Amino acid sequence: MKLMIAIFLLSGAAAFRVLAAEAPQAAPTCVQVRDILGTDSKDGKLMTFRMRDGRVLVNHLQGICSDLRFEGFVWSIPGTEEVCERQQSLRVLRSGQTCVLGKFDVVKDKPARPAAP
Repeated sequence: MKLMIAIFLLSGAAAFRVLAAEAPQAAPTCVQVRDILGTDSKDGKLMTFRMRDGRVLVNHLQGICSDLRFEGFVWSIPGTEEVCERQQSLRVLRSGQTCVLGKFDVVKDKPARPAAP
């Protein structure tokens, strides 16, 4: 009986390793800070990023960042060149509230370039 349990546990661990190897995690979406034209949050749940290339991204903040609707912010890691989903935090200027970025979604893709003649 103990031998059967041990075999069962070992086969389960091997299957878990195979499944983990087959499902690689997608790289997080990151944007260059220099490419951000502006940001806005009307509800403290979503943060809209307007980009230089014409894209509009929305970030689903982790939790509610209510003070973000009224005040500006600074990135928690100053001097960073890129901002990545689920990795970057920001601090609201007056209240000091800390907010963490969630997943980015593309609301408007960059405009198509006209075809060359």
